[in-house]
Amino acid sequence: MSKKLNKETILDLLKKVNIQGKNTNVVEGGVIKDVKTKSDIFGKKIEIDAIIDSPAVHIRKKLEDDIMEALSKDFGDVDTKINVKVVIPESEKEKPLKKIKNIIAVASGKGGVGKSTVTANLATSLAKMGFKVGILDTDVYGPSIPIMFGTSGERPRATKVGDKTMIIPIEAHGVKNMSIGYFARPDQAVIWRGSMANSAINQMVFDTDWGDLDFLLIDLPPGTGDIQLSVMQALPVTGAVVVTTPQNVAIADVKKSVDMFKNPTINVPVLGIVENMSYFTPEECPDKKYYIFGKDGGKHLAEDLGVAFLGEIPLVQSVREAGDVGRPAALQENTPTQKAFEQITKNVVEETMKRNETLPPSEKIKITNQAGCSVK
Repeated sequence: MSKKLNKETILDLLKKVNIQGKNTNVVEGGVIKDVKTKSDIFGKKIEIDAIIDSPAVHIRKKLEDDIMEALSKDFGDVDTKINVKVVIPESEKEKPLKKIKNIIAVASGKGGVGKSTVTANLATSLAKMGFKVGILDTDVYGPSIPIMFGTSGERPRATKVGDKTMIIPIEAHGVKNMSIGYFARPDQAVIWRGSMANSAINQMVFDTDWGDLDFLLIDLPPGTGDIQLSVMQALPVTGAVVVTTPQNVAIADVKKSVDMFKNPTINVPVLGIVENMSYFTPEECPDKKYYIFGKDGGKHLAEDLGVAFLGEIPLVQSVREAGDVGRPAALQENTPTQKAFEQITKNVVEETMKRNETLPPSEKIKITNQAGCSVK
C-alpha cells in the first residue's frame, strides 16, 4: 500500500469522487458522514457511512462503485463496507405545511353517511372554540364543502408568497376551505382518471396559502381507494375520524375503513368513530327517540375495535336544511344538534391531545407494492 490507512487519508481520496449532477465532491457536499478503519487478525477494514437524497437504485450503485474505485487505487483489495442511507430533503413546497399543527382525516366506509356534514360542522365548532381551522375537500368527484359553507359561487384568488404564486383559500364562518368545486361549475362532471385527481389534490394541498392552522380537516371521499392513499402519502395525517350510521351495512364498510388506517404500511391513529343519523326525534315530541336505523351500532363498533366513540348525531331536518343553505347546524345556538356537534368536537380535541402526548409526530406514509418495493 502506498498510503496509510486512516480516516484523514480516506477522506482525502474521496474528494476525487464527484456527486452525480453537482459541481462538488462527496466529502465537501456532505454525502460522506463518517469513516471508520479497523485492523484485526483478519486484516484491514474500512466502513463508510453516506447519505443520498434519492431512492433510485442506480444512483446508490454508482456512488458505491465510485467510492470503491477511488479506494482500490491506493489500498487495493481492502474489506470495505459502505452504508448508504436515503434522506430526502424537505422541498420548498412542503414548508407551508409546517404551520399546520394537526391534520385530521374525516373518512367513511361508504357514501351517504354524512361524512361531509360532520366535517363542516366539526370545523365550524372548532372555529367557535377559538381554533384556526381549514378544510381540504378531496372528494373531487362529488365536492360538498362549497355548498355547505354557502360559497359555491366563489372563486379563489391568487397571491404572491415569496417567489411563488399561491391560492388564497375561501373563508366562511371562520373556516378556510379549498375544494375542486371552486374550479368547476356545480353541474359540471369531473371526468378524471386517478392520476389527474391526485395531481389536482396535490396542487390544492401545496399551492394553497393555508397560513397558521391548529387543525386542517381532510374531507376524504368514501371508501379505501387511490385518493385516500395519495392524500396520506402527501400529508402527515395526525389521526382519523370515521363516520358511520347505525345500520349493519354501514358498520361493515366502516370496519374496512378503520382497517385501512390501522394497516402497518399506513399506521394512521384512529381518533374515534362518530355515529350520524343515530335516532329521529319529531319536533312535536322532543322527548321521543326513534332508532330508525338501529341502536348503538357505532358505539358497539368502537368498543369492538378498541377506539373512542366520539358521539352521536340525531337525524334532524334542520341539519339537512342548514347544509343546503350554507350555514352549518353547529352555528345554531342551544339546539340538540349544536350541542351534539359541540360535544363531539371536544372529544376530537381531547383524543388529538392524547394522541400527540403518547405517539411521535406523524410522517407521510410510504406504500409498498406486492413485491415489497417502496413506492414514492
